[in-house]
Amino acid sequence: MTKHINPRKARGIVAVRADAGDAKTVLANLQKTFEEFKAEHDAQLADLKKGQEDVVQSEKVDRINAEITAQQKTLDQINETLAALRVGGAGSDENPAAKEHAQAFEKWFRKGDRNGVESDLAELQVKAALSTDSDPDGGFVVPEETSNTIDRVVGTVSAMRGLATVLPVGTDTYKKLVSQGGASSGWVGERESRSETDTPTLRELVFNTQELYANPATTQKALDDARMNIEQWLANEVSTEFAEQEGAAFISGDGVNKPRGILSYDKVANSSYAWGKTGFVKTGVAGDLTDASNNGSDAMIDLYYSLKQQYRNGATWLMSDATMASVRKFKDGDDNYLWSPATAVGEVPSFLGKPVNTDDNMDAVSANAFPIAFANFNRAYLIIDRFGTRVLRDPFTNKPYVHFYTTKRVGGGIQNFEAIKLMKVAA
Repeated sequence: MTKHINPRKARGIVAVRADAGDAKTVLANLQKTFEEFKAEHDAQLADLKKGQEDVVQSEKVDRINAEITAQQKTLDQINETLAALRVGGAGSDENPAAKEHAQAFEKWFRKGDRNGVESDLAELQVKAALSTDSDPDGGFVVPEETSNTIDRVVGTVSAMRGLATVLPVGTDTYKKLVSQGGASSGWVGERESRSETDTPTLRELVFNTQELYANPATTQKALDDARMNIEQWLANEVSTEFAEQEGAAFISGDGVNKPRGILSYDKVANSSYAWGKTGFVKTGVAGDLTDASNNGSDAMIDLYYSLKQQYRNGATWLMSDATMASVRKFKDGDDNYLWSPATAVGEVPSFLGKPVNTDDNMDAVSANAFPIAFANFNRAYLIIDRFGTRVLRDPFTNKPYVHFYTTKRVGGGIQNFEAIKLMKVAA
């Protein structure tokens, strides 16, 4: 299946200065452009109903639609930047052990093992409760604030990480028992006998963490510069790489040395749904979301209601930017557009009243592809993070550069197959 390839994002937490005022301006322009889009698209549809096809008008609609996509992307990037700049972590409340560990880590990061720094660092990371392992062969755990900085950036860039349940774990494997259907129950009087109820069917789900790595490099001369903020540098170098790799795996990963993505499970028509498989609804069109006989809206409404009511509260659409540009044109039977732009800074667009998140790792619209998911991702998908980001210092492999082989262990997979439904491009 065809994939939209995400253009490589500029490294760094802040590429341009952004504040709430910038976001409000972009949002206002986006809302204005959407009103222009609706007027021009309505004119295009009116011409088509008359049997007239105006190529110039069609190109105008496509241009405005592309402008909306660009404005939405700009707004998303500003929102990501603002979110990443919301400082969390320890700050002034940092405990003494963590502070001592951070200071030792910086010395080791800049100079390597001089005057027994590695031995001290190994002991300090255990003392700071960052690790139970004092063996440095696997590298050293980064300070808590550095780890928090990396996680904040990854969380704003990776759509799935912001939607799914994220669970920190202390081992490489996490096991979870889930009930399929639950136990039966009933009403009974105070003195009436209680008949035996059915036993719930339990299934064990196993999630394994896999190693995700980045290998940034810099010169020793740069490390010797006291003005270099090593926390910021390391976060800038690895967070985007981690986010891009994670994002792809959470969507299409096959589970082999990586998380298992939402599109990699066996799929069945929703009418034949069974636990362990993801149900889908067809577009009704071979190779597209809509055609002259199918307006696209009906299939989207069918997908909406294929998700049980208890999951629709908190449900979200997930699709690529290109797919969202297509569904932006959909209307209901009363000629109302079903897509709406964000109404406030920090929000995302909506479709049928539900948020629309974009991830260009989702399938492109093509025959037999699955370009749209509608799910309560918080209940449907589980991401597990093995505690601690580790760094190995390597000054030898590529002189005069010093490499920092940085790893974290991440796993993921569907934990509730009822809570996610897909759209299949098929007649």
